[in-house]
Amino acid sequence: MRAFICSRDDVVTRVDCDAASSEVQAVLEGVPVRCVAAEGDCVIVGTQGAGALISTDGGRRWDRVELPERDVFSVAIGPADGTLYAGTEPSRLFVLRDGAEWTELEALQDIPSRERWSFPPRPWTHHVRWIAPDPHRRERLLVGIELGGVMLSEDGGESFSDHRPGAKRDAHAITWHPVAEGRAYEAAGDGAAWSADGGRSWSSLDAGRELGYCWALAVDPDDPDSWYVSAASGPRAAHSAGRAHGRLYRWHEDAWRELPVPGESMPYALAALADDLVCGMADGRLLHSPDRGEGWQELAVTAPILAMALAAPSPLR
Repeated sequence: MRAFICSRDDVVTRVDCDAASSEVQAVLEGVPVRCVAAEGDCVIVGTQGAGALISTDGGRRWDRVELPERDVFSVAIGPADGTLYAGTEPSRLFVLRDGAEWTELEALQDIPSRERWSFPPRPWTHHVRWIAPDPHRRERLLVGIELGGVMLSEDGGESFSDHRPGAKRDAHAITWHPVAEGRAYEAAGDGAAWSADGGRSWSSLDAGRELGYCWALAVDPDDPDSWYVSAASGPRAAHSAGRAHGRLYRWHEDAWRELPVPGESMPYALAALADDLVCGMADGRLLHSPDRGEGWQELAVTAPILAMALAAPSPLR
C-alpha cells in the first residue's frame, strides 16, 4: 500500500507499507498543502495560496500548476480516463484532459443557486470542497460545494444540474463505489446521504448515529451497502487540529455502528481497500485495520493530518 498524506505543517508525506515493514518519507515540504489525489505514480495536491502541484513519479519531482485562483480546496484524478481536476475558492472548477491545457468548466458558474452559496466561517465566499469523477462513466461528475450542495454533470462538465434532491448541502466528501455502478455516497456537515441512480437523487442515512457533523468518507470496495464516515459534534470539535475529537462509524445491515478507534482524536481522513481500512487522525497517527475497523495497527506518526489518498491503480483502466 502507498499513501500520500497532507499535514498541517505544510508537508506531503509518502507512506509505503506491506505486511512486514513500512517506509515514511517527506516528498514535499514548505508548501501550504490542503488536499491530495493519487493514482499510480501520478499525484496532485492543492494548496492554500499557491495553486496546485503535480508529480508523475510518485512524489520525487513536482511541477506547479498556474491557475487563475490560488486557493485550491479539492483535487481529483478521473479513474476512468486519468483526467485531472482542481476546485478552488471562490467556486471554480478546472480540468486537464489528455495532456492538453488546463481549462475551466465554466458551466459551474451558471447553476441557478450559485448566488446563495456561502461558507459560514467566511460568508462572503464559498469553494469546491470535493470533486468525484465517476469510475464507470467518464462523462459523469459530482461536485460538492461548501456550502451549496451536490451538483451533477452527465456530459463531462459541459453542463451542471443544481443541488440534487435529498443530498446534503454542507458537502464535505463524495465518493462513488468502484464496482457497483451508479452508487454514490456523501459525508456532510448536515449528515450523510447516498444515491443509487448515478447521483440524480439521494436519501439521507442519519438514524442511529449519535454525532451529526460528518467529515471523512470511505466505502467498502467489496460491499456497496457498507461504508464509513467520521463524525463530530460540530465544526469546532472536528477541526481543532491536535485537539480535534470525533468518532468513526460504519453503515452495515441498515444501521450505523461506532467502530472502536484507539483514542478520542478526530478521524480526519479515510481510505478503504478490500478488507483494509486506513484512518488518518487529527493528532497525527496513521491507523490501519485489516478487518474493517474491528482492530487497529499504528503505521506511522506525522503532524496533524489534513488529507490522504491511497495510490492504488484503478481496476477499470
